[in-house]
Amino acid sequence: MRLKVRSMVGLLPLCASTVFEHGVEARHPRLFKLLQLFWKRHPEVVEKIAPADENFIGYAGRRLLAVCNKEKARRVLAYMLDENEFFGPYGIRSLSRYHLDHPFIFHVGHEVYKVQYLPGESNTGMFGGNSNWRGPIWMPVNALLIRGLLNLYQFYGEDFKVECPTGSGNMMTLFEVAKEIGRRLSSIFLRDESGRRPLYGGSKKFQEDPHWKDYILFHEYFHGDNGAGLGASHQTGWTGVIARSLDLFARLNPQDALEVSKDKLIARMTRQQVAGN
Repeated sequence: MRLKVRSMVGLLPLCASTVFEHGVEARHPRLFKLLQLFWKRHPEVVEKIAPADENFIGYAGRRLLAVCNKEKARRVLAYMLDENEFFGPYGIRSLSRYHLDHPFIFHVGHEVYKVQYLPGESNTGMFGGNSNWRGPIWMPVNALLIRGLLNLYQFYGEDFKVECPTGSGNMMTLFEVAKEIGRRLSSIFLRDESGRRPLYGGSKKFQEDPHWKDYILFHEYFHGDNGAGLGASHQTGWTGVIARSLDLFARLNPQDALEVSKDKLIARMTRQQVAGN
């Protein structure tokens, strides 16, 4: 049976990408011989992923290893950046909002099960009462998607643009898309125009009490529509990655992301971070 559920799982192939700088094949000939052997032995696999032969050269002579080729990446992004699907005001949802009005229904024996978009906590005891993969926003997966987009940007450069949000007519590079996702994620924690942090939802104490309002909690996941924190409230192990996103886009510009190798970028940003401390 083929399940037609629009879930975060369908977006994860964008994360499976890495970029090799120009000349790496000369420094690691054994690696590329093994890659060529794999291409020869498994043509049925290679034809479904991004091409990686000697003719597939990207910006600044880079090479790409990725699951999605350019056309597949464009199709996945059309769903991911649709505000009626995955692209929420506070990040990428774990399940498409399409399933709010179009739940996936399946039958097992005499039982009927339904998968419906739930932006917050579960409204049933099904699956242990856990809804965190059926609508809310997860910080670590969003971070992986940002990383994947930046990798693809380093290969394709400024010429590869997609509509963001889908249907808006606004074309963005993959760097700009990654930055926009980062902006939406960070807005969970920042005060809005009314002075309230989406993170705290309707909690008056955390929103207004002078002893609490500036103590930021790192929730496990976040409401898919309003950004309110859900689950465990001290999940710094992965929600703390928002600090890396803020730091990255505050110091990295698209030109450097293209022109400077990844190793040199990391070294430069590390030096800046140490100097700042």
